[in-house]
Amino acid sequence: MTQTQPAGLLPPGVSSPADLLRVLADESYLADTGLATATWLGLRLHRPLFLEGEPGVGKTELSKTLAALLGAPLIRLQCYEGIDAAQALYDWDFPRQLLHLRAVEALGTMPAEASATSETVERIEHELYSRRFLLARPLLAALETSPSVLLVDEIDRADDEFEAFLLEVLSEFSVTVPELGTVRAQTPPVVVITSNRTREVHDALKRRCLYHWIDHPDFDREVAIVRARLPQASAVLAAQVTGMVQRLRGQDLFKPPGVAETLDWTEALVALGAEQLDVELATATLGSVLKYREDQERARRLDVGVLVAEVLGSA
Repeated sequence: MTQTQPAGLLPPGVSSPADLLRVLADESYLADTGLATATWLGLRLHRPLFLEGEPGVGKTELSKTLAALLGAPLIRLQCYEGIDAAQALYDWDFPRQLLHLRAVEALGTMPAEASATSETVERIEHELYSRRFLLARPLLAALETSPSVLLVDEIDRADDEFEAFLLEVLSEFSVTVPELGTVRAQTPPVVVITSNRTREVHDALKRRCLYHWIDHPDFDREVAIVRARLPQASAVLAAQVTGMVQRLRGQDLFKPPGVAETLDWTEALVALGAEQLDVELATATLGSVLKYREDQERARRLDVGVLVAEVLGSA
């Protein structure tokens, strides 16, 4: 007997990758065809989307845009070194449990230990480990919320054990709470997993997902992103800042700027009333685009004036 594939969770009016490309653009997220196709397939097939790429290229922003398109809450699990299952899944609210015990004692409904019956103890334990004392962390919250978008951000910061745990949860979209039973997602959440590739993630997790590498956009698409996100910026300024950032990416920097930094720099210049880039403004606002002192010193050694001149000459 053939099992029917459940219908995917797609935004209204989206029946193809081309449709998704269009509605993403309507939300000022300018994806390329490859990313739109991988995302559409993830939505249609209930498969997690695994996005790798340099910081600031739009991995996290995609999940925010999908949440807006689906009218679903974005539930974010920020990974870090040492994160474990309890911090990602659930925990018990011990302070409230303690208060409950004290309230029971104050009301005189809990007998002394010597005279306590097994039924009474069992009842109190059942109360203490009921759903109202359970703190749902992001993974459990995503399974219990339908629909939802679950962002597992920077999985490369977590360790191998957490990867294995995450794979188990995503395989069945269910978890077991020993005191309460199994919690299974009514509708699997849309899952976006991101990695900055500070280390390699195991193949087992990647095989469960649809994979896409997000690269820095080309000049025209990056200008279009700036214009879509910051319409108050002049066309000249958007092109000049984008050109400058793309030149900086070609240098030997500790942290090459991403699209997020292009937007930050443009926004800072707009706030200063700039209509176009010049050497003085570029030098004064380098902190908006280069976030490490070593990179700023490297840029100054390259001569910001020369880079600005190149951009102005090619604009």
